[in-house]
Amino acid sequence: MKNQTTRNNATIDLAQSIIDQYHPKSGEDIQNALKDIFGSVMEGLLSAEMDNYLGYQSNDKGPKKTDNRRNGYGTKDLKTSYGNVTIKTPRDRDGSFEPQIVQKRQTDVSSIQDKVIALYARGMSQRDISSTIEDIYGFEVSHEMISNITDSIIPKANEWRIRTLKRCYAFLFVDCLYISIRTDQGASNYAVYVILGYDLEGKKDILGIWIGDECESKHYWMQVFDEIKQRGVEDVFFISMDGVSGLEDGAKSIFPNTIVQRCIVHLIRNSVKYVPTKDYKKFTSDIKSVYSAVNLETAQENFIKFCEKWSHYPGAVKVWENNFRFVEQLFDFGSSVRKTMYTTNAIESINSSYRKVTKKGSFPNESAVYKILYLRSIELEKKWNGSSVRDWSLVLNQLMMDERFSKRIEKYLQV
Repeated sequence: MKNQTTRNNATIDLAQSIIDQYHPKSGEDIQNALKDIFGSVMEGLLSAEMDNYLGYQSNDKGPKKTDNRRNGYGTKDLKTSYGNVTIKTPRDRDGSFEPQIVQKRQTDVSSIQDKVIALYARGMSQRDISSTIEDIYGFEVSHEMISNITDSIIPKANEWRIRTLKRCYAFLFVDCLYISIRTDQGASNYAVYVILGYDLEGKKDILGIWIGDECESKHYWMQVFDEIKQRGVEDVFFISMDGVSGLEDGAKSIFPNTIVQRCIVHLIRNSVKYVPTKDYKKFTSDIKSVYSAVNLETAQENFIKFCEKWSHYPGAVKVWENNFRFVEQLFDFGSSVRKTMYTTNAIESINSSYRKVTKKGSFPNESAVYKILYLRSIELEKKWNGSSVRDWSLVLNQLMMDERFSKRIEKYLQV
């Protein structure tokens, strides 16, 4: 293993020396640095494959299990995302060696880059990715190289962040999560603003990711709404959100015809803070009889009973009294529309996915956060595969029967 270790260390030293020489400060600098080191990395991977295939390492003086031997090197021009790279490829005497990392007739080797990026998108740290590559290929890749490979997606991430959006979204779901970023003063939590949209075909679309200050604010949300308007959004039917003070007025100042809905699940969470654990189940069951009632009249009757029954928890009841208009508003619409708009669970599911890839610790800067969340967003879009949300045809038909939306749907859907 000594020769193998020496070769690994030499390649890592080479990569580091080139990075030190280039001092990359831009995407182009990174591309140039990676192009220089990529050939050496691929040659090392191929040499490791040959060691494994023959069952012994170069210059191994011990007994061999095969009569086959190394037979020098050939050359191959490879196409990478960094440009064309010429490498030396090891050969064996009987020509039976079939390399996997770069197959015999393969000229495009961007797959290794794709593998590194895919692992990063799943939340693996640079150290874990390096270990995984070593386990698979028997070759160590430096943390610096992994960082530079993942940095190659930054231009695409920037394009995604400013891309033109759909002209109309039936539903927008907005929410925040908090991510730790290192600063000169130490690590701090920053609010990351996320918007999920359902277009008129019922397809999901993550409109964007924005990093604001340390606390969620209506002022930053207004900037976000103004930005998506500048990116092409003309009309929004519903916006489902948590109860940030002033956010409703801010949203309507940008999209005046939108209907803002408080998330019922958030209201439940806010109210049970005032309820002892022993009463959680009964309390939530009673409030469910209000927002899931068959009609408005029944909801109002059940709410009166709810307030009387739980009056000994005034803080919990006050949450619902202050926001009951949002419950009443639900019954202005058909059951399928109501079911879609009453909760932000759809975007909370996305944020949960984001948390899985950001829980590894503090990030060095905002760029690193955007990078990982962009990659995760692309993974989610692949998973959705352009499919519509469940029972979308029922939702669309109920909206079409409502004169507040029918002409707007005809305008954008061209039905």
